[in-house]
Amino acid sequence: MNNDLLSNDYKDLLKTLKEKVATSRYRAALSVNSEMINLYHYIGSEIISGQKKYGWGAKVIDRLSKDLRREFPDMKGFSPTNLKYMKLFSESFSKDEISQQAADQLPWFHIITILVEVKNPLERRFYIQKAREHGWSRNVLSMQIETNLFKREGKAITNFNEKLPSPKSELAQSILKNPYLFDFLSLGQDAHEREIEKGLIDHIEKFLLELGEGFAFLGRQYHLQIEEQDFYIDLLFYHIRLRSFVVIELKSGKFKPEYAGKMNFYLSAVDDLLRQPGDNPSIGLVLCRSKVGVVAEYALRDMTKPIGLAEYRLTESLPENLKTVLPTIEELENELAKEFVDP
Repeated sequence: MNNDLLSNDYKDLLKTLKEKVATSRYRAALSVNSEMINLYHYIGSEIISGQKKYGWGAKVIDRLSKDLRREFPDMKGFSPTNLKYMKLFSESFSKDEISQQAADQLPWFHIITILVEVKNPLERRFYIQKAREHGWSRNVLSMQIETNLFKREGKAITNFNEKLPSPKSELAQSILKNPYLFDFLSLGQDAHEREIEKGLIDHIEKFLLELGEGFAFLGRQYHLQIEEQDFYIDLLFYHIRLRSFVVIELKSGKFKPEYAGKMNFYLSAVDDLLRQPGDNPSIGLVLCRSKVGVVAEYALRDMTKPIGLAEYRLTESLPENLKTVLPTIEELENELAKEFVDP
């Protein structure tokens, strides 16, 4: 048999097996995590049941912790602190809700973060879904909760329903926020547009995180030449899921109707000069320092291109995490040391 052919066949086989092993390992990890999450829910439920049925006090948790550790010395996670979180988990989610929301596909510390920092059940479901969908680390999850993504996502004023076909219009609406928080910039309230642009690019990773999943940065002050005239787009992106160019213009003052007209012009130019076969219509986002309202809605009404309008803030006072009688997540991590791997 030809050695080259054998070599290629072997490489194909190895590639197939590697993919299979990787997939199986991932599924096995999910399965193990799911078993652990469901076990924790069961333990929490039994603690609650016992306290109601037999009148056990809080000290039963310390006793259980000691006995479970003695009985299962090789198993981690039976500290009094973690048992308290198991009880909270069972109080907050029914057994059916765990499977319906696929909460058992999240790491334990992600679940604790959501339990401690989010009180509204609808918001909890939102953050569970987003954390699973985007694979957020716990730090990113906590940041999204603190900046109130639930109340900001999809809230930009747009004309997408009229200018984009469904379901593209719904997807495009969902990727925009209002307001955008640029609190990572060390700029005063009197900063000009160019200073803000430069600051955003200097902190491009944080800027992309605030924009959301799927944005690819293409350039700042992106040059377009039309009939020997030079035009410069503040920020140009491409969105992978939308398969669209996204033009962003920053305005340091109040919204003016002419901003929508200028964006309409830029989108026509980008569609003509940059858009490739297979790309969807480009969309625009005008970000203003002040709130956008009825004037913005009127300005969008007769535009021919899909445009969104939103507010941005340079500084944001974030509320402190709610204090509870439970230990903090950091205290739990210190206590459990290296018992879990938090991706």
